[in-house]
Amino acid sequence: MKSSCSVIDDSREPMKSLRILVLAPGCNPDSTSTALVGYAHSEALARLHTVTLVGIEKHGENLRRKRDRFHAVETVHSPWMTSISDWIIRCIFKGDYGSQALTALGYPFQVLFEWKAWRLFRSRIMSGEFDVVLRLLPVVPTLPSPFAFFLRRGPIPFVIGPINGGLPWPAGFSQADKQKEWVSGLRNLYRYMPFARSTFRYAKAIIAGSSQTCSEFQRYQEKLFFVPENGISQTLLGKATPKHKHTEPLELIYLGRLIPYKACDLAVRAAAPLLRQGRARMTIVGYGPERGNLDNLVRVLGVESAVEFCGRVPHSEAMDRLHKADVLIFPSVREFGGGVVFEALALGVVPIVADFGGPGDIVNSQVGYKVPLTNEQDVVAHIEKVVMGLVEEGNCLVQMQNQAMQYARDQLSWDGKAQFVSKILLWSVGRGSKPSLSPPKALC
Repeated sequence: MKSSCSVIDDSREPMKSLRILVLAPGCNPDSTSTALVGYAHSEALARLHTVTLVGIEKHGENLRRKRDRFHAVETVHSPWMTSISDWIIRCIFKGDYGSQALTALGYPFQVLFEWKAWRLFRSRIMSGEFDVVLRLLPVVPTLPSPFAFFLRRGPIPFVIGPINGGLPWPAGFSQADKQKEWVSGLRNLYRYMPFARSTFRYAKAIIAGSSQTCSEFQRYQEKLFFVPENGISQTLLGKATPKHKHTEPLELIYLGRLIPYKACDLAVRAAAPLLRQGRARMTIVGYGPERGNLDNLVRVLGVESAVEFCGRVPHSEAMDRLHKADVLIFPSVREFGGGVVFEALALGVVPIVADFGGPGDIVNSQVGYKVPLTNEQDVVAHIEKVVMGLVEEGNCLVQMQNQAMQYARDQLSWDGKAQFVSKILLWSVGRGSKPSLSPPKALC
């Protein structure tokens, strides 16, 4: 099937400033994951346009500290909504923000947020204070936007995205079986919820964050664009230094939560032969319920002396450790965005990823390796072969590391992403031509 999603370009054409109302509940400059993604994207757009950022009061203090980055920062306040949401996350889901059931329960909270935001901004929208509404968060397409319905007859367009989700659970992996939730089979029911259909019917543009999401929304191909969910800050890009020579041992790293589907165990098993030979060392940065199982695996494989567990560390320390590595092994079997892969590329660390989901859309043969997601044994064998080859061909590794840094600067920065999203927004308001379209896999 022909794809009609566009890929990021990083041209620096002058931008015509827009007045953008950005809806980003949950965005937080002091957090991680999608909360930080929403903030970083908003801030990058604010360097080009007049942006009014709308968040929730729970993060109001953190957002207001960054007030000078935006035209305005405003928050929606609903104490009882925040209390109930926090209780659900703390008591029912034990802090597991990645649960699909938690996402499903977020429906009424999202509708309430947008209803309150509409009441707050309706008169200002109608009076012509804004040119376009952009909903950045939540990232998942299963939580609809009442704003699209409210703006169905104008006066300004509504744009949503990047949205990302719908990645199926791969068969043949115990890592997926351990974490697959019963609610997964009910995902498509979201289409029958109030505002679900109108969100995408009335959106002027839909920005998809992965090839999987592009496929899900291909019926809207005339207004569908591909822009990766994640981006890279200029601060991180500034830390990258050119690579000149590789010396043994090879420095391997896994960085991410220690949960089943991230599949750190596959990374350890694949690296074990080199670790036993003393030709590689491995650093595991992260925390989670799989830590005990990984401790046992390291002992069974006899590689305790070559593996360091760092546990949960501040993001700055995680980036320092990533910067010192040669290769990131990240075989997550179900990854939507893969922010750590972006970070690795920015720092000149060669990623080895599963050819599935977000990492499969971003990594190409000039900067990293993608292994087919067939079964556990094959994945381990493929990764083992790759890392063995990198040890033997040190010059190839150095070349790829430098190409990775250049690729990140050219195509994956937040500023580059903001440039491309700006073109979509200008087209949506009738002030620019439609951005060129090409398949996501053109990145590969």
